[in-house]
Amino acid sequence: MDNLVPMNMLNFAPTGFIFDLNGTMINDMEYHTRAWHAIINVDLNKELSYEAVKQEMYGKNQEVLERVFGKERFTRAEMDDLSLDKEKRYQEAYRPELALIAGLDKFLAQAKQKEIGMAIGSAAINFNIDFVLDGLHIRHYFNAIVSADDVVASKPDPETFLKCAEKLGLSPSACIVFEDAPKGVESALNAGMKCIVLTTTHDVHEFSAYPNILGFIKDYNDPILKELF
Repeated sequence: MDNLVPMNMLNFAPTGFIFDLNGTMINDMEYHTRAWHAIINVDLNKELSYEAVKQEMYGKNQEVLERVFGKERFTRAEMDDLSLDKEKRYQEAYRPELALIAGLDKFLAQAKQKEIGMAIGSAAINFNIDFVLDGLHIRHYFNAIVSADDVVASKPDPETFLKCAEKLGLSPSACIVFEDAPKGVESALNAGMKCIVLTTTHDVHEFSAYPNILGFIKDYNDPILKELF
């Protein structure tokens, strides 16, 4: 585990795990970036580099479009259509590769056995969350789901994770968040939650501003995770 904060800083026994979805449970962010890059550049003629597109990919799909094109460019109906088109392209490309990040299947089973409440807190729409949960047959592990459709304010606002804790019937401080993006870690910080970061999407140095990180893992086989139980 790279750049691990000593786990003895974890001075409580967590009773809730909250997972971001894309890049955290499945390693699919490249496919999202490709889909957005094609829509932004080929369909909408914006001429934005792949790296520039990647930096804009946080929050709701409509927010991505507004950041890139401005708030007056599209109607809500047009943004909804573009959002669904983007997700269909993503799913078509990623479906043959759909898989949990290594070790997550065993980690979820162990957490369930230990009666730890689990939730998904994602900026994805339900169309994508269903694609993953039902495609991988893991819906039964989760006691709560909070999607883009369930919140007013996107990450880094804490609403997503606070709603997860509320649905689990837990205090925010009893929960640990699993994330892959700086904005998600900031959301957890704003919610008063500790965080473990998956290094699937961003480099470790991009998280230097966040004091709530317990450690960085490349997958769920990392032995340090045993200390969470």
